[in-house]
Amino acid sequence: MRTILLNPGPVTLSQRVRDAMLRPDLCHREPEFGALQEGLHRKLLAVYASDPERWAPVLLTGSGTAAVEAMLTSLVPSHGRVLIVENGVYGERMTQIARAHRLPHQHVTAAWSAPIDLAAVERALRSAAFSHIAVVHHETTTGRLNGLDGLAGLARTHGARLLIDAVSSFGAEAIRLDDWCVDGCAATANKCLHGVPGAAFVLVRRAALSGTEQRTVYLDLAAHLARQDVGSTPFTHAVQAFYAWDEALDEFAEEGGLRARSALFRTRMGRISERLRACGVAPLLRDDETSCVLRSFRLPPGHGYAALHYRLKQAGFVIYAGQGSLSDDIFRVSAMGDIGEKDLTRLLDAFSAALAEPLG
Repeated sequence: MRTILLNPGPVTLSQRVRDAMLRPDLCHREPEFGALQEGLHRKLLAVYASDPERWAPVLLTGSGTAAVEAMLTSLVPSHGRVLIVENGVYGERMTQIARAHRLPHQHVTAAWSAPIDLAAVERALRSAAFSHIAVVHHETTTGRLNGLDGLAGLARTHGARLLIDAVSSFGAEAIRLDDWCVDGCAATANKCLHGVPGAAFVLVRRAALSGTEQRTVYLDLAAHLARQDVGSTPFTHAVQAFYAWDEALDEFAEEGGLRARSALFRTRMGRISERLRACGVAPLLRDDETSCVLRSFRLPPGHGYAALHYRLKQAGFVIYAGQGSLSDDIFRVSAMGDIGEKDLTRLLDAFSAALAEPLG
């Protein structure tokens, strides 16, 4: 019995993606790697039908956080200032990055269970000039999908551009790059795209990198893009992770792309939520507030997370704990990865069995 990962990445891999890592060893300075990289560029642009003259996916070896850090440090100019919107752990992490790099910034906070405080954002934009607004699209702290239409409208009114952490939404949720005044969109291979950890990217508006200064060496997007545009790379990439990513993107396209992946996740989450409600488990947020990718559920009285996690892991499933102040109150379930109909049926039955009696 294989173990199914229901955490928000890494995901359970399909066999074809796992097998792709067994392709021949390859030097990153050879033309074959340049061809692999170019294929990844083309396939990533196709996810949201992005114009290659205006947009470029800058490939990185690292986690989603590396992509977010590269985006912030490469796209906020020295004369600029970024307003960071926080309503979860990953918004707060962007503030940590800004502080570490001494980026001129300010942050606007909302409770972890609350939507973006647009009124507070507008007050901040009226109080000072900001070149950018940074926001997490899907905040996996709670599973909230932050609606960005209102934020983009404020950005447009006040002459700012959006920097989006789409690490847990790229490939499953709508992202309107042009309508939302986006300069950069950070994401990763090992979540909605079903690749492996170690490969990430920033989908960047090419014009936004013009004239930017270098704050880092390894994470400088302009340096990466200059070399990638000529079929090269400034540093050694995780070749096997790129092989898996390439195969995962083929699988993504063959299965119907963005619309099909979103529908698949939504159907899975709907069935999981329905079974949990039948077991007396309430969601943290309303269905219309959450992403299709992940939802949080309140631990019912008499059920502790550690015991629930143990029982489900014994049945072949790994769920995820809450974070911070929510760690004693919720658990999280993701719909990503290679999960078959039989796997899903087993999961629903495992939840019913585990929740049938108090677990401590």
